[in-house]
Amino acid sequence: MAEPSTRTGPGRLLIAVYAVFALAATARSAVQLATRFDRAPVAYLLSALAAVVYIVATIGLARGSRTSRRVATVSCSVELVGVLAVGAVSLLVPHVFPDATVWSGFGAGYGFVPLVLPVLGLLWIRHTARGPSLVT
Repeated sequence: MAEPSTRTGPGRLLIAVYAVFALAATARSAVQLATRFDRAPVAYLLSALAAVVYIVATIGLARGSRTSRRVATVSCSVELVGVLAVGAVSLLVPHVFPDATVWSGFGAGYGFVPLVLPVLGLLWIRHTARGPSLVT
């Protein structure tokens, strides 16, 4: 029996949230890079990286094939590492981030969704990779 798709059931909501974050992070980083790049280049480039990661994760989850599942797994993993690293640095060395990014403060400016989202993504990918369970 084929594995269930990442784009069914709760996966649809997960994909929608990723798509919203992809759109928001892309728009935010584009404005920041175009208008204030010299003010906080590291923060704004990280916002652009976050946008790319969200776009890749959205596409990977939406496609649902074996290859796109792997791409989504890598993307969600990079996202989790990014939000943990940027979150820690933004709190420990705040002058590095004079302006907030999606991931600074562990995503505090976005209700900590950036911290929770990759965990949910990885759990959903793992859940759907198992396939249906047999009931005895």
